[in-house]
Amino acid sequence: MKTPSKRETPAPKAGKTAKGPIAPPAVGLSQTELFAQAAGLFHSGRFGEAKALFEAATKGAIREMAHSARLHIRMCDQRLGSAIPELATAEERYNYAVALMNRREFQAARQHLEQAVRMSSGRDHLHYALALCLGALGDLDGAGQQLRRAIEIHPRNRAMARSDPDFADLVRRPPLSELLAGGQGRS
Repeated sequence: MKTPSKRETPAPKAGKTAKGPIAPPAVGLSQTELFAQAAGLFHSGRFGEAKALFEAATKGAIREMAHSARLHIRMCDQRLGSAIPELATAEERYNYAVALMNRREFQAARQHLEQAVRMSSGRDHLHYALALCLGALGDLDGAGQQLRRAIEIHPRNRAMARSDPDFADLVRRPPLSELLAGGQGRS
């Protein structure tokens, strides 16, 4: 095993904070080493940590690498959601939430759908989407309540949920199975 020289002193292991993982310190690493570590973190989906190392890599002497690091910082920001668009209406929140659900980011989608429902509670498609989102998160009671509300607003939602492939796994489990059986289901 090779012993590290002063320049190659191993960085302490990455830790965790209340806000999530932190990047290992970049002290003593060359621009190339910083970029390589950042790229590895980026490709493993650890965008917050990668961004910190890419930022350090922008300060190096190799201009092309600094430019590439800046491009990667933008990609990290996009993946971290720091560029969330301004969402002023219930429909904008709904559309954004659907995009998040398609990326399987259900927790973030839930927040936007709940806000959309607060903004415009009489719209059946908002409750329907929130029911689907809650079901994906494992909150079957919440999903049942939201689907019940969507059905109250527009009864066609009962038949839609029965045949909707997104609800396929959920419609077999109570309370959704009871609700979609045509009866009242649980309150």
